[in-house]
Amino acid sequence: MRRAWLPWAALWALLLPRVNGQEGILHASGNGIPPLTKDYCIRYNPSWVSLPNTLDDIASSSLENLTSKVFCSNSEVPSTLVIKDKAVVVMRGNCSFVDKARTAQSHGAKILLIASKSGLSSPSGNKTDVQNVTIPVALVRYNDIMDMQQALGARINVTLYSPSLPEFDYSMVVIFLIAVLTVALGGYWSGVSELEDLKTVTSPEDRETRRKKEENVTFTPLTVIIFVVICCAMLLLLYFFYKWLVYVIISVFCLASAMSLYNCLSALIRKISFGQCRISCCNKSIEVRLIFLAGFCIATAVVWAVFRNEDRWAWILQDILGVAFCLNFIKTLKMPNFKSCVILLGLLLLYDVFFVFITPFITKNGESIMVEVAAGPFGNSEKLPVVIRVPRLEYSALTICGMPFSLLGFGDIIVPGLLVAYCRRFDIQTRSSSIYYVSCTIAYAVGMVLTFVVLALMKMGQPALLYLVPCTLITSSLVAWRRKEMKKFWQGSSYQMMEHLDYTANEESTTTANEPSGEQ
Repeated sequence: MRRAWLPWAALWALLLPRVNGQEGILHASGNGIPPLTKDYCIRYNPSWVSLPNTLDDIASSSLENLTSKVFCSNSEVPSTLVIKDKAVVVMRGNCSFVDKARTAQSHGAKILLIASKSGLSSPSGNKTDVQNVTIPVALVRYNDIMDMQQALGARINVTLYSPSLPEFDYSMVVIFLIAVLTVALGGYWSGVSELEDLKTVTSPEDRETRRKKEENVTFTPLTVIIFVVICCAMLLLLYFFYKWLVYVIISVFCLASAMSLYNCLSALIRKISFGQCRISCCNKSIEVRLIFLAGFCIATAVVWAVFRNEDRWAWILQDILGVAFCLNFIKTLKMPNFKSCVILLGLLLLYDVFFVFITPFITKNGESIMVEVAAGPFGNSEKLPVVIRVPRLEYSALTICGMPFSLLGFGDIIVPGLLVAYCRRFDIQTRSSSIYYVSCTIAYAVGMVLTFVVLALMKMGQPALLYLVPCTLITSSLVAWRRKEMKKFWQGSSYQMMEHLDYTANEESTTTANEPSGEQ
C-alpha cells in the first residue's frame, strides 16, 4: 500500500520553480485623496531599455488603455488620438514586439505596455531593429489591467521600475534549518525503526515477517530505474494535462500528508504512558486518543486544501504537512544498500538537470518543462503542493511576480534524506558510533550552504540536487573507504542481515548441541 505513493512523491520532490532575472514592477496610482496605489508584475528585456531601481525622482505617466488595438502599424492609430508622453497599453499578438514599440514611439508614447492573456514572456527581437527602440517595453497580464481599472478608477498614473534583488534573503536561514532538521530527524527515526527490527529477529517467524516487511518498503536497483522512468512519464503527463492532473495531485497530497502527520504524531503519543483508555469495535481495541489524533490530522489537511491559496498563513500548514510527509517517507522507504542509493541519487540528478537545462532547447517557447510544470503551464493559477514555503523578508520584483516565498522542493529533502537514513541504519548494524550518519548529515548541510551561495551569486533559482548529491555521496564514500568498510557499505543491509542471521543460527546450533538429550 505504501509503495503506491512512491511515484507521486518523487514527482512532487523535484518540482522547484526557477525564475530568471527579467521581472519588474508596474507601480500604479489613482487620483483619489489619498491616492490608492497597487503594484503589478511586468516582464521586460533589460538589453533593450533598462529600468530604474527605485521610484525616487521618477515622473509618472498617464495610462492610456488601448487594449482594443494591437499597434502593428501607424494606420491603427487614429489621427485624433493623442498619446504623447503617455503610457500606452495594447494587446499582444499579430506582429512582433519591435513593431509595436516602433508604432508607439513614433506617436510620442513614453511607455509601451503589452497586455497578454497567455502568460508573461520577455520581449525579444532582432538586435539591429531594437537599437531604434528608446522607450521602455514590458509585458503585463491582461487581468492585471482589468484589476487596475476596477481598483484605481479610470484615471491612472503608472511608473516602471525594477528593484535590485537582495544579496541574501534571511528566509533562506529558515529554509536551511527546516531542511537539515528534517533530514537529520528522518534519518534518526529510520535508525530507531531498524534497531527495533533487529531486536525482533529471534525466531524463523520473526525473520519471515521482517522479510515480507522489507519487500514492501525496499527499493532494489531495478525498481529504482523503473521508478525514475515512471517519474519522467508523469512529469510529461503533467506538462500536457496540467489543468486536470493538478487537482489529482492536490487530493493525493492531502491524503498522503494527513497519513504522514498521523504516523509522526502517533509515534510520539505512544511514548506517553497516561491517557491510554481504549474502546472496542469490530473485535478490535483502539485507543481513544489516536481516534482524536486521526480527526485532527484529517482536519489539518482539509483546512489547508480549502485555504491553500491564502498566502498570509496557509504556507504554515503546507510546511507542517510537507515536513511530516518527508519524515514519514524517509523513515518508511529503506534503501537496501549504497549501490541503490548511488543509482537513485544519480538518476534523479540527471532527471533534474535534463528537465531544467536541456528541455529549453526542445520546447517551442524556450522554457524548461520543469519550470513550466512548477509555475503552472498556460497561466494556470493552481500550484503543485511540492515545496516548503517561507515568505521572503526582502521586497523585490519576485515578491510581486508570483514568487513571494523562498522555496525548497520536497525532493531536495527526501532524496538525500534516504541516503542519510541508510547511513544511520548501517551505523546501527555495524555499531559504528553514528559516524556515517553524522558525516552524511553534515555533508547535506554543507551542500545546502553551497546551494544558497550559488543562488546569491547567480541571482536565479538552482537545482539543489546538483550540489546535494555530490556532497552526500562523496562524503559517505570517503568515510566507508577510510574505515575499510566499502564492501559492507556497498552491499548494505542484506549483507549485514545475512551475517547476523548466520551468527544467530550458529549460536542456536551450538546451544542445541550442548544440551543433554532428553531420551534415555
